[in-house]
Amino acid sequence: MSSSAPNSRTVKRGEELTLRIDSLAFGGRGVARVDGLVVFVDDSLPGQLVRARVVRKCKGFAEARMLQVLEESPEAVAPRCAHFGECGGCRLQNLDYQAQLRYKQQQVVESLQHIGGLASVEVRTALPSPDLFHYRNKMEYSFGRQRWLTRAEVEADRITKPRDFALGLHVRGRFDRILDIDECHLQSPLSVDILKFVRDFAGRSGIRPYSTNDHTGFWRHLVVREGKHTGQVMVNLVTAALPESYPAVETLVERLAQRFPEITTAVHNINRKKAQVATGDEERVLLGPGTIQERLGERLFEISANSFFQTNTRGAERLFRCVSQLADFGGSELVYDLYCGAGSISLTIADRVRAVVGFEVVEEAVADARRNCELNRVHNCEFVSGDVRRALGEAVTAGKWGLPDVVLVDP
Repeated sequence: MSSSAPNSRTVKRGEELTLRIDSLAFGGRGVARVDGLVVFVDDSLPGQLVRARVVRKCKGFAEARMLQVLEESPEAVAPRCAHFGECGGCRLQNLDYQAQLRYKQQQVVESLQHIGGLASVEVRTALPSPDLFHYRNKMEYSFGRQRWLTRAEVEADRITKPRDFALGLHVRGRFDRILDIDECHLQSPLSVDILKFVRDFAGRSGIRPYSTNDHTGFWRHLVVREGKHTGQVMVNLVTAALPESYPAVETLVERLAQRFPEITTAVHNINRKKAQVATGDEERVLLGPGTIQERLGERLFEISANSFFQTNTRGAERLFRCVSQLADFGGSELVYDLYCGAGSISLTIADRVRAVVGFEVVEEAVADARRNCELNRVHNCEFVSGDVRRALGEAVTAGKWGLPDVVLVDP
């Protein structure tokens, strides 16, 4: 909470300050104070003493860019990934995980107090993920025409890859710049190997990536989904609607299947919209069944390319056990599961309640949820497709199921 700025003076844009970071704001920025004025500092950690330049001054707060760490935080750790700091995928990999959990809990408390006006709500300790790395079962990678130059390239003044083609993750804060990813510790090493193979093939294909600037080009996204317990792997290639380029996708899938026998299905999603989203208006199944299966506890789930499923499989199992314990089901409850996705929570609690009604806007996810009921021989779950606010209102008004005893909300 210290500052080199004199007392009772106005902080100005462009001014350099020495700041002690005392907490983390929601979103991961460090928080410091100058004579009661809150200063948000990018890329800083609680406990650090930093030199920072004010880049924005607003009523009640300021924003600053960190220039130099003068004293390191006792909670700082060495980041595992070589792309840390440039990639937008991980923001706090250099902060001890137990400290991350503590600050997440603190952010919930502060949100309830400052936004909700709830001063005395007990917030329990955040549950840790069973795995710190390689825990994700889904990764979305983006193609782009404007590859971000890495720090190493800039410092060596030597460009090592083409600048007009990239496949990786977005640079932090830049929707129009893609950082080529050569390692990632969020999903499995297999996912990164598939990424590199697809990047090499697509880069040699002579077909340009899609651009949101002029809405031309073909390659848009690569999505890899994995069943952490089943070992099944899906490759989802999302492109623009250019039929003359579809044979390239088919050839790529053939070569992927030869190179990676672990891949059990591959789909081609065709996105005709201008928005750069990793879903399609039309889907072509090019290898296998078009879905993968994953197990959560005693339930088996079928997952399609565009349906939602908790991305941390083992973390989801822990979360769902916690939901059941806190709800303290007695067996007679009617439960509404809002934003139910593929029905993972609904099916997990089905044996403990009278009935579950799930609400979900993504039709493919609702179809998955219904198939998952059949797959697990569950007969007390129903699923409603549509906007949750409208569908929930209609359900209550119509009185089809009655008022719920418990509502689960996981938007």
